[in-house]
Amino acid sequence: MARKQHIAILTTASLPWMTGTAVNPVFRAAYLAKEGDREVTLVIPWLSVKDQELVYPNGITFNLPSDQEAYVRQWLEERTTISSTFKISFYPGRFSKEKRSILPVGDITETIPDEEADVAVLEEPEHLTWYHHGRRWKTKFQRVIGVVHTNYLEYVKREQNGHIQAFLLKYVNNWVISIYCHKVIRLSAATQELPKSIICNVHGVNPKFLEVGKLKHGQQQRGELAFTKGVYFIGKMVWSKGYRELLQLLSKHQNELAGLQVELYGNGEDFDQVQQSARKLKLDVRVHHGCDHVDPLFHEYKVFINPSTTDVVCTTTAEALAMGKIVICANHPSNDFFKQFPNCHMYNTSEEFVKLTLQALAEEPMPLTDELRHELSWEAATERFLRVADLNEVASEEALASSSGPFMLISSRELSRSIEEASALLHNTVSGIEAARCAFGAIPDTLHPDEQQCKELGLVFSGRKPFMRH
Repeated sequence: MARKQHIAILTTASLPWMTGTAVNPVFRAAYLAKEGDREVTLVIPWLSVKDQELVYPNGITFNLPSDQEAYVRQWLEERTTISSTFKISFYPGRFSKEKRSILPVGDITETIPDEEADVAVLEEPEHLTWYHHGRRWKTKFQRVIGVVHTNYLEYVKREQNGHIQAFLLKYVNNWVISIYCHKVIRLSAATQELPKSIICNVHGVNPKFLEVGKLKHGQQQRGELAFTKGVYFIGKMVWSKGYRELLQLLSKHQNELAGLQVELYGNGEDFDQVQQSARKLKLDVRVHHGCDHVDPLFHEYKVFINPSTTDVVCTTTAEALAMGKIVICANHPSNDFFKQFPNCHMYNTSEEFVKLTLQALAEEPMPLTDELRHELSWEAATERFLRVADLNEVASEEALASSSGPFMLISSRELSRSIEEASALLHNTVSGIEAARCAFGAIPDTLHPDEQQCKELGLVFSGRKPFMRH
């Protein structure tokens, strides 16, 4: 019997944090393992209880990794009909308040035994490798695929001295990805240009959203009123997620949009500020704390407005389309995937925003065809991923142009490999110096897990460097 290919999916966040890098890798693992012809391991960060209290909603915390694993599996089983046959492992992580994100601690390549190191899928490869110190990913794994989720440059530009930071970050991202990845999948053209990259949306939506869409389609076919509410937006309530742009649009066109009611849903550090700004408008803009987008609360809304341009591919836009709603969004590279959907209307100017919004309120959404519904599914997303990832391609046997001479081919390949190895050695050296790590934004004392993290994860702590029990 042939040995099954092993795929390790490593990501930068975990449920119950409802962020894209926590949710989408769970579905990717489930659907890659669905047919049973691959061994799949999902590798997620383990946080101390203190960090969990900062990150996870509603006071949810876990004392043991096994408790969090059970939570993740139950969450998935409540949303799909497939069983979670993949394995779940944890790597030590620490939460950065400054970056509002989780950073790896120690060499996380050690979470996967050498005999299982076939393919690594790095969800947010730049994030996972900025401060990586340890074994080189390309040395450990036969193939390393990066999936770029986040438009880091756009976020950084909004900070103080943002354009200078973005300039530097652009080159750092290119550097670490060229060292550590054989191929990179960019979800949309909203991300920076990266070496060895291809643009393809390899994400789908929770099947529950498609079920809602089918119910709404049935109501429309029976001549029933499928949508009884108007306009809403849902997203993490921070200004950079589209709230500033939305309130500016509404403020500028209050007269043309007189009588419009807009409901905003989300949780985040800017909730109070968004609520205060909304109250200053003459329009009826109501701000609510967020909940799961699939909640029946949202089923009756007809129009989803999303002016955000910081997303790479907005999950909530895909979810709204799956539920059969009309979507109003900016004509931006992050929304290119949605241009194929007749219910997605894109604006270039604020005047077009007003026109499309009023038009959407006056019309009914077009029913999704089976083909378009499939495009939003995780089945289709997995098909796209397998098509572009080239999981069976051996990195060292890249196709070479037949027109070149053998001597030049060998010389060119050897030279390129030598430069890359020297570059990787430089990065590994710099990332191993505590002062250098901190200067570039790493959390202090994250070169190795501490004794408590080792105890919780079953690592053997011996002095400074722990090692994994496999």
